[in-house]
Amino acid sequence: MPAFFKTMEKIRPLYDWTYKIVLFICKLLLIGDIIITSWAVLGRYVPFISDPHWSEEIVLTLMAYMAVLSATLAIRRRAHIRMTIYDNKLSRKAILCLDLLADLAVLALGVILLVQGVKFCNSPLAAKGKYASLPKLSKVWQYLPIPVAGGSMIIFELEQIFQHIEEFFVPAEKEAKQA
Repeated sequence: MPAFFKTMEKIRPLYDWTYKIVLFICKLLLIGDIIITSWAVLGRYVPFISDPHWSEEIVLTLMAYMAVLSATLAIRRRAHIRMTIYDNKLSRKAILCLDLLADLAVLALGVILLVQGVKFCNSPLAAKGKYASLPKLSKVWQYLPIPVAGGSMIIFELEQIFQHIEEFFVPAEKEAKQA
């Protein structure tokens, strides 16, 4: 195995650590969604519990974060939507090339989301916007999932790209032993 791939293996724990942190954040966001939604529902039907007026906007914001972060977790697990109809008809190298091409396209999307998302979050339009139910809270928090998604996609796509490139150099026998 070339030295480059040995170096990449050394940073795999960093990807594992990042994955665990993003997964933990997704769990916290889900718990927050459940608590706030339960509170809002109870507040509508139980007389002595007040219904928080800000619940809908906050729940939607938390859901946006959870959706984009959990989608990046699917990238790492290779659990995203994928066409496999040609996998039995194409050679291993052709499939690797197509996978690499798809990963490069998703990486490009991640870069666009990160760059344009940061631009938009720093724009006067985003900075001046306020939540209707929480006028002191900036709408930037509602738009921030866009660059967050882009950054997360870039991190996990780089790992996938390096793994696909490495598969070009790994003999098929070694791959069969690992499976």
